[in-house]
Amino acid sequence: MTILVTGAAGFIGSNFVLDWLNQSKEDVVSLDLLTYAGNLENLCSLNDNPHHHFVQGDIGDRNLVSSLLEKYQVRAIVNFAAESHVDRSILEPTDFIGTNILGTYNLLESARIYCNNLDQNLKQDFRFLHISSDEVYGSLSSSDPPSNERDSYKPNSPYSASKAAGDHLVRAWFQTYKLPVFTVNSANNYGPYQFPEKLIPLCILNALQGKPLPIYGDGQQIRDWLYVKDHCAAIREILKHGQIGETYNVGGWSEKTNLEVVESLCSILDALKLKSNSKSYANQITFVKDRLGHDKRYAIDASKLERELNWKPEETFETGLRKTVLWYLENEAWMHHVVSGEYQHWIQKQYS
Repeated sequence: MTILVTGAAGFIGSNFVLDWLNQSKEDVVSLDLLTYAGNLENLCSLNDNPHHHFVQGDIGDRNLVSSLLEKYQVRAIVNFAAESHVDRSILEPTDFIGTNILGTYNLLESARIYCNNLDQNLKQDFRFLHISSDEVYGSLSSSDPPSNERDSYKPNSPYSASKAAGDHLVRAWFQTYKLPVFTVNSANNYGPYQFPEKLIPLCILNALQGKPLPIYGDGQQIRDWLYVKDHCAAIREILKHGQIGETYNVGGWSEKTNLEVVESLCSILDALKLKSNSKSYANQITFVKDRLGHDKRYAIDASKLERELNWKPEETFETGLRKTVLWYLENEAWMHHVVSGEYQHWIQKQYS
C-alpha cells in the first residue's frame, strides 16, 4: 500500500515525506504543482529511493489524482497542498481561493469516489488527513485562553478564510458522505526547508547578507511556534490512532512575540557565526509599517492530542530554533537557490 502526500515539495510536506521514509518502507507518492514555494531540491535525497514516486501536478486535476489513487492503491491522503502566506493573500487572494478551496474540493471528490469503489476491508482502512492552520480561529486577546477544537472559526485574512472554507468542506464530506477524515490545525511551523518569505528564514537570510531584519509594527504580535518535525510526528500519530471525523490542534506550547523570535535568532547567530565587526545581528532589526488586518495573537491548545493520543512536542522553542539556524547555516546553497528573481521582486513590493 501507499500514501499520497500533496504539496510534498513544500516546507512541511517535504519534511513529512523525508521523515516518513526515514521511518517506514511504505511507498510515498509525492504530488506537487511546483509553484514558487515548491522546491524539488527539498526531496533530492530521495532520488534513488525506490519507495518514493514524485509527480508534478495539481490537486485540482481530478483525472490525474484519480489515476494516482488507482495506480498506487493509495490507503491514505495527507493534504499539505495550499497557498500559505498571509501577506501574499492580502496582495492577491485569487490563488488562495483556487488552491485552498477549489483544490480541496476536487481532492475530496477524487478521494470520495475512489474510497467508495474500494472493497470493504480497504475502505475501512482508508484515511484523508487535511492540514490547516491556527489562523482559522482568529485573533486572541492577551487574556484569552489558547484556541481549542471546540472554538468557533473567525478568520480575518483572505488566507485564513480560504483555509477555514477548506476545513468546512472536509467536515461536510465526513458528515454527508462518511469520508474518513481528520483535520489538523497547527501553530506556526518553523524548521528546515522553509521558503524565506516567512519570518524566521527571511531574517536568517537577511542577517547573513547584512540586510535589515523587517518586523511589522511594534513586533508585539504573538504566535505559538511549533518545530516542523514535531508537527510531522503528530500527523503520523493521528493517521495511526486518531478518531475519524475529529479535529486535532497541534501546538508547540511556545508563545513568543515576533520581536522575541528575531532577538533569539540574532543571539544564536551571534554565537554560531560572529560578524566580522563583532557587532550583534540585532542591530539590523528594522520596524516596518504593519500589514493590513494583522492579528494580534494566535495560540493553540494541544491538550486534546496529548490526552487522547499521548503526543506532545519534543522540542522547546529554544532547542528547535537552534537546530533551525544550524540547518540554514549548513545549507546556505539551498537558500541561495530558492531566492529567485520573482521572490526578490515580491520582497521589495511587500517591505518597501
